[in-house]
Amino acid sequence: MKKWLPLSLVGMLGLGVLSACGGTEDAEGSSSSDKLTVWSFTDELEEPIEVFEERHGVEVELTIIPIEDYPTRLRPVLESGTGAPDVFTGEMAFIKEWVEQDYWEDLSQEPYNVEEFKEDYVDYVFDLGRDSEGAVKALSWQTTPGGIFYRRSIAEEVLGTDDPAAIGERLSTMEGMFEVGEELKAAGYRLFPDEGAVRWFSQGQDPQPWVNEDDELVMTEGRMNHFDYAKELRDKDMTAFAPEWSPAWFAAMDGPVNYNAGWDEVDEDASSEVEVFSYALPTWGLHSVLKTNVEETAGDWAVTNGPNPYFWGGTWLGIYSDSDNKDLAWEFVQMMTHEDEFLTEWALETGDVLSYLPVTEEIKTEFSDDFLGGQNNYTFFLEEAQNIDPNVVTRYDQQIDTMFGNAVGEYVDGVKTKEEALEEFYNLVQNAYPHIQVPNK
Repeated sequence: MKKWLPLSLVGMLGLGVLSACGGTEDAEGSSSSDKLTVWSFTDELEEPIEVFEERHGVEVELTIIPIEDYPTRLRPVLESGTGAPDVFTGEMAFIKEWVEQDYWEDLSQEPYNVEEFKEDYVDYVFDLGRDSEGAVKALSWQTTPGGIFYRRSIAEEVLGTDDPAAIGERLSTMEGMFEVGEELKAAGYRLFPDEGAVRWFSQGQDPQPWVNEDDELVMTEGRMNHFDYAKELRDKDMTAFAPEWSPAWFAAMDGPVNYNAGWDEVDEDASSEVEVFSYALPTWGLHSVLKTNVEETAGDWAVTNGPNPYFWGGTWLGIYSDSDNKDLAWEFVQMMTHEDEFLTEWALETGDVLSYLPVTEEIKTEFSDDFLGGQNNYTFFLEEAQNIDPNVVTRYDQQIDTMFGNAVGEYVDGVKTKEEALEEFYNLVQNAYPHIQVPNK
């Protein structure tokens, strides 16, 4: 099976620029109807492009740019029109900013008329591609709710069952999750690899946008509690101290790792080792993170809910508004987002959880994954997707999330008090966005 590198992971791993189908680092725009240019931040379009080339007898030039460089590389070519791609993707982190620009074609208008498709999609996915005036600028074939992936054998040993529904019941509240953490620790295991996982469940207690309509920074009770939950995980020794995306974080998916490895390489001869029970990951995390880093524990996993639903990432694509190749570009966008035959094959091959309901309705009841012990994760994630509110997404999320995560980290590490960390966070937000009103300012 093709291993799709996830959108967020591209940036975190710092991959260099890749190209496929004859593309170079600086993709050249083309007005030729037998060539299509596509820019993206993930390699997940490679196989669809091969299918499209074979069907249409055309060349498709794909340029992949690391996520951290993608907006700054793409924006100038879209504004100038020189070397601009016919189709380009957008990520959750900047989707709400980009749909407000004129870079993407309005797909609500003739000849696209995508409003006719609206009922075919998971609601939040379709709505996130819409600008503030109501025009749909981008579509996505996938939905990316998250869950807690856990080791069945550890659950059976410590909790007496590996059943996803029973484990989900135990993890359905923050109090219950910490109780499970205590039981795991007593048996020599750790609840999570690091404290980062708890962000989805603390901030998700009362999901609100970071910035409201009055340009005020919204500090919910859950966001304030995030400091305390992360500190409790650290102080009560419920994690392996394996930072997210570190070598130890990946290695702990497949067996014991040396305790408190930090960002160092895993030492296989370390005397102090620990095994991790679970990871908080979205749909793409199963195929692009867990499966690509696991050998020994394959088949020993399952997925269930945490204290609240959450979602992480996603890829939208649309047509460059000044493209000379809009007909061919639309053919590609349609195949990728709204064609039963292609999307059925795609879902069955990759396990990607689709946002396109006509296909999910056909395949969801029979879906199973050997990696998850035969569990039907498709029905679980589709149910979780129904609880996602697109109104919590703002154009500020990526930067403010990073600032807030750093503030929590400094508190957990003992570098700052909670009050000092909050004050620094507020100052950073106001410096970055002077129009946003922060508390106590």
